[in-house]
Amino acid sequence: MGSSSIRLLVVVTLLVGLVIKLDKCKCKQSDELEVYIVYMGSSHKLGGERGSTVSSHVDLLSSVLGSEEDAQSSLVYSYTHSFTGFSAAMSKRAAAAMAEKPGIVSVFPDPLLKLHTTHSWDFLQAQSGVHYSAPSYTSGDTIIGMLDTGIWPESPSFNDDGIGPVPSRWKGVCMGGQDFTCNRKIIGARCYKGSGTLSGRDIEGHGTHTASTAAGRVVGDADYYGLGFGSARGGSPSSRIAVYKVCSDQGCLGSDILAGLDDAVNDGVDIISVSLGSASLFQLDFSNDPIAIGAFHAAQKGVGVVCSAGNDGPDSYSVVNTAPWIFTVAATTIDRDFQSDIILGNGKVFKGEAINFSNLSRSEMYPVVFAGDVGLNMSSREDASNCYPGSLDPQKAEGKIVLCSNGDSISKRMKKAAVQSSRGRGMIVVDDLGKYVASNYGSFPSSAVTSESGAEILSYIKSTRNPVATILKTAAVTNYKPAPIVAYFSSRGPGALTQNILKPDISAPGVNILAAWIPYSNES
Repeated sequence: MGSSSIRLLVVVTLLVGLVIKLDKCKCKQSDELEVYIVYMGSSHKLGGERGSTVSSHVDLLSSVLGSEEDAQSSLVYSYTHSFTGFSAAMSKRAAAAMAEKPGIVSVFPDPLLKLHTTHSWDFLQAQSGVHYSAPSYTSGDTIIGMLDTGIWPESPSFNDDGIGPVPSRWKGVCMGGQDFTCNRKIIGARCYKGSGTLSGRDIEGHGTHTASTAAGRVVGDADYYGLGFGSARGGSPSSRIAVYKVCSDQGCLGSDILAGLDDAVNDGVDIISVSLGSASLFQLDFSNDPIAIGAFHAAQKGVGVVCSAGNDGPDSYSVVNTAPWIFTVAATTIDRDFQSDIILGNGKVFKGEAINFSNLSRSEMYPVVFAGDVGLNMSSREDASNCYPGSLDPQKAEGKIVLCSNGDSISKRMKKAAVQSSRGRGMIVVDDLGKYVASNYGSFPSSAVTSESGAEILSYIKSTRNPVATILKTAAVTNYKPAPIVAYFSSRGPGALTQNILKPDISAPGVNILAAWIPYSNES
């Protein structure tokens, strides 16, 4: 692999912070139909033989299901380009019979994967001395295949002004659907059966974000409600983008991901980004893992596949996507921090982590209480302490800033809703992970602090007759030290399946990345 290809791999690794987890498949009754993936190994077909390969898949399926009609109706996909196999709806009994057929490598249930995110390139340039915008970095003929939730083509990050013709070697199509058009930047789009719509348009935001992070064009005067103001750009702004929409709001099916990988290789992409991965506790053997299978055959064709290491850190053995032919990437911080300071009535200042656009000021102080002390009589103290929905008493919390404990089963968004519904004035969340990932609280005054800071704030509340505090609007702080460091949540090695192979392979920024999003989302 040449030096330019290696540098291109580093570009796509920035997508590491946007991880997708794999649900453990639930067992079905033996006669209940579900989709299975039938993997048959490398494709040895010659050009133009796709039809005969599909026919052979139907014949094989007919031998198990009993008729060609049943086989045709149950077939979901035939994989015929970089490898051979198919996915089809069948019973557990039929799948077991299929697994006994000659030439079958593996048969496994179709897994469901779920979606798990400007200044970054300046920081990378300062760290490495490499000027990422230099013409030698990547050319306009480089094609990045994005397997994700689609893309929002109207974003300025994807305009094609001044871009040359689409590379002649490109063999893909634009299946964008209604009100979706490709251009010389977004040169192709495909959508798959489980993606929810017959359009390449992104309605989740994740795919637009990853695509602009990897290859978004330079957009001047970009910011997020005043934060991170400057020029936004992807790692390889001159590269082309090919979109493979394999995910819906319900998740991403393994059968769709395999189809996307197979199509991407055949279409002519140079590198593939799949921000997907199994949960560390439910890792599949490589022969039963759709990502490992598709990536293996992509590598055989000279196409690199970049995957995230996972978000199950900091535990050991939590890294996923550990197949040696996958480029596995851990997430690190950059030297930018989104700080929302908390000021107590005694003058003590705590550096919180959050994105909020509150209208509180340094001069305004509000009563601050511990959530466990303002719970409803019918609620347990533990539920109230964790700001569980419906656990707080509005008569006790109204107009006050509420300190919430760290309840792992309750998201910060749920805590915020609980405090808002109790008419609280603001929220402080104790969350060690929040120090590394700034959550978006909108206009509601909120901030996350470490356990150590939370204990100090609680001590102030308990020892003061009339404790008060305020929460300041978020400010972006650059040149934050130390940086880079491996993110708290980023999965660690060694790999459970490949302990003799060092994984992750590399680390790259994956925390607090600002990039394009869909326009009508409150996360944009």
